Amino acid sequence: MIHLIQTLLLLAFPALVITGAVKDLTSYTIPNWISGALLAGFALAALAFGLPLNVVGWDVAAFGVALVAGMAMFAFRWIGGGDAKLFAAVAPWIGLAPSLTYLFYTALAGGLLAVTLLALRSAPARAVLRAGPPWFERLIAPGAAVPYGVAIAVGALAAFPASALVARY
Repeated sequence: MIHLIQTLLLLAFPALVITGAVKDLTSYTIPNWISGALLAGFALAALAFGLPLNVVGWDVAAFGVALVAGMAMFAFRWIGGGDAKLFAAVAPWIGLAPSLTYLFYTALAGGLLAVTLLALRSAPARAVLRAGPPWFERLIAPGAAVPYGVAIAVGALAAFPASALVARY
């Protein structure tokens, strides 16, 4: 039974970050319940996997660093508030050791996303792509924001296999 619970908890992580990415992509919002569920899910997963307190402490430290970094990026208007919360809520799942992988792939995906959106927002591309759902028309509108939750999800999914939780599975 514990193995089933552990499996479900591990599957909750990608499901939640992908849900956050899709919500950000389609509405430019990441609901607070997603970040809250990630934090609650981490607490449950840490218990279910019997993570040692020192590992949990470092994972919580990773959350604190990511929260401060996310708040700074939000203050500079580089990302939205939902992105900052998602960025921080992912951090304890990833942990301190794989955090550079998380940062690298998040930045790489963010850069690729920005370049792709610049291309899609060009006049020739918009002329061809206008016939789409309303969320896509907002996405390709010149001057629209970048749904950075997508990049955060890519970075999270790339780093998750190296996390302490996955290592204990």
